[in-house]
Amino acid sequence: MHGANVVVSAPDADRVRGGLLSLDFLVVCDFFFSETAALADVVLPVTQWAEEEGTMTSLEGRVLRRRRAIDPPDGVRSELWIFQELARRLDAPGVYSAEPGLVFDELCRASAGGIADYSGLDYALLDAGEPGYWPYPAGSGGTPRLFLDRFAHEDGRARIVAVTARAVAAPAQTQGALTLITGRLLEHYQSGAQTRRVPELAGAQPEARMQVPPATAAGLGLTDGGWAELANERGIVRCRAQLSADIRPDTVFLPFHFPADQRANLLTAGSTDPVSGMPEFKRTAVRVRAIDAPDRPAPDHERVMADA
Repeated sequence: MHGANVVVSAPDADRVRGGLLSLDFLVVCDFFFSETAALADVVLPVTQWAEEEGTMTSLEGRVLRRRRAIDPPDGVRSELWIFQELARRLDAPGVYSAEPGLVFDELCRASAGGIADYSGLDYALLDAGEPGYWPYPAGSGGTPRLFLDRFAHEDGRARIVAVTARAVAAPAQTQGALTLITGRLLEHYQSGAQTRRVPELAGAQPEARMQVPPATAAGLGLTDGGWAELANERGIVRCRAQLSADIRPDTVFLPFHFPADQRANLLTAGSTDPVSGMPEFKRTAVRVRAIDAPDRPAPDHERVMADA
């Protein structure tokens, strides 16, 4: 597994954790020791973005050169080197290079004629400052704006397709059940594997807090800063409550950046959209109740600072 902290970020997280524990052998490549890495038989330290050469493609479709800013620590290898060594040790057929420029050239050749065509690009062009917007077929000047004059159909016209919503059972709003909405905090990023190690960020948001409307909180006996339990058939989350008038009275909000028993994804379902594959993060039924403060270890940022 490469750079993914699925034990925190994936839906139905306990099922995911159980699946990883059932593996005969798990290797995790990462540059931080995440909750997922803690389950691995072997953890391979790999270079991070400032320690390696390569390219990246922005959300606007522009291919950008990425240059090494600092040298990695001793013993840290690139993921290309790891793939190369794995192929060599398994006697895999073909040629596997650990040189980013050669791998990019191979990508350009392999993508020729495809939807994401990179065949007209190379490092020399990007190093010269060429704004390399894909598709960039050989002999072209790239595509700064997709579908400027026509759509990607033979007649150039768009296809508008009517969509009928599939009927599914709505989350029950009975017997104290509410709809859980998961999302992000300004201070943290994704599973928090990096940002929870930054003292300033972890100090500002050291733990998960369930946002709940004041009227809803009053009906459940919750107070601002008091402890709450969210539960359903998949798991249980225990965290502090935070009163907020910014959300609907039939919902609660929980950020997904935190580990252990504050993982919002202990509660979310593994069902996904049949087209996009996106999990149903925004529509989870939970039962909420007030509880006494649980016994718990110090927040992550306090342990990190104590270990420093």
